[in-house]
Formats: sequence, structure tokens, C-alpha cells
Amino acid sequence: MKLSAILFDLDGTLLPMDNDQFTEVYFSYLARAASAWGYHDSKQLVAAIWQGVSAMVKNDGSRSNSQAFWEVFQAVTARDAAPALENFNRFYETDFHKAKKAIQPTPLAMEAVRLARAKARYVILATNPIFPRNADETRLSWLGLSCDDFDLVTDYDNCCFCKPNPEYYKQILRDYGIEPAHCLMIGNDVDEDILAAEKAGVRGFLLTDNVINRKGRSYDCPSGSYGDMLEYLRSI
Repeated sequence: MKLSAILFDLDGTLLPMDNDQFTEVYFSYLARAASAWGYHDSKQLVAAIWQGVSAMVKNDGSRSNSQAFWEVFQAVTARDAAPALENFNRFYETDFHKAKKAIQPTPLAMEAVRLARAKARYVILATNPIFPRNADETRLSWLGLSCDDFDLVTDYDNCCFCKPNPEYYKQILRDYGIEPAHCLMIGNDVDEDILAAEKAGVRGFLLTDNVINRKGRSYDCPSGSYGDMLEYLRSI
């Protein structure tokens, strides 16, 4: 039976990477660029970003993730971010590309998406929605993919929940009229991609090449390498 939807995580899944290394490189380029926009204290900038991310993760659905982020970011930096918003947005289409050096793109990502398209009605990029859409577009371009290859790409403007909140997955299911039993989530993070999806009734496949299991939690789902994941997609 054809699945209703296959969901893919991006960072560490379709886009192989060490998340900590990538974040360090990404922040270094952002801090350098933001200095020209008046954000001269790089430590304060990074602290504001992390506190903004925390606000998005704690979002209760009452506002968009972007609203949650910028409210906190402005409070921490004690300045109106509006004059620099265009610069922040442009960053993800320019200097953000330099962070590609911290990832290991694979041509197998295109094959995974192609297989998913043959196996499911909807193919969704269920990347944690803490970035604007153009940041997702840039990261996908490193794989030879684009947002147009997916029926939905979750970003910080179109979402009001984040992983590992199961409501993030439930919102996708509601919006697309998908029965959770007919859905598959593929990701590399045990808490965010597997256990949170399971709480929403969605089964998972854990990609172990860049696995993240911060709390050493047990899981009960198919798992394996990139090659194993492709074979699993072929078999369903």
C-alpha cells in the first residue's frame, strides 16, 4: 500500500553533517556579517540566537516560530531588529553558502527523495523549523535539491511548534489530512525525529550515520546506514 506521506529530516539526515561543527562554522560567518550591521558583540549575538531558538522550541502554537524568535532576539540585544532584517535574510542567500565546508553532501539524498516520491503521496521536508525558508533552500541546494522537490518544507514562518514537541508532527498531519499510521519519518535524532514522531503516531526509520541520541534513549524502529535507508525505502 502506498504511504500517504514520507517525512525527511534535513541536517544530519538528507544533509550529512556533524551538527556541532556546522553550527560553529555557521555562527562564525553570521557574526562576521552581523558586525557590519551594528551587532559588534559576537557573544551577545550568539546568546540572543540561542535564546531565540529556545523560545521557538518552547512555542505553544500561539504565534509563529519567527515571531517567537525575533521577540526574544530583540530583548536580548536590546535593539530593534527591523532595520537589519533584510540583511539577516540576505545572509542566507550569500555568506551562508560558505558553511557548506562543514557538511558532507551525498548524491544519495536525491535518490532517497526520488524513492520517496514513488512510495508516497506527499514527500515532506520535516526539518526543525528554526530557519527561514531561504536558509532551507540554500542547504538543499548543496544536495542538488530545492524546496520545490517537496510538498512541504517546514520553516520558522509556517510553523508554530518545533521538534521534539509531538504537536509539530500533529500539525503536519492535520494540515494534509494524513493518518499517522500511513506516514513514515526518517531522521537521525532519536528524540526529535523518532520518539517525538512516535508520540504523534508516526513510525520512524533512524539513520545511524550521524545519529544523535543525547539522552541515550532506547528506540524500537528500523535503523541503519544511508544504504540501509535506501533499501528500506525500496522495500515498502
